[in-house]
Amino acid sequence: MGYYGGNYGGNYGGNSFVLIVVLFILLIIVGAAFLF
Repeated sequence: MGYYGGNYGGNYGGNSFVLIVVLFILLIIVGAAFLF
């Protein structure tokens, strides 16, 4: 996640970007569990 931290560091920060990605993946998993 180093290069993502470098690209988004000015606006969001590396940790925030990782947190958003994790939440998005969890949302997909919950949605898939709901659908299937």
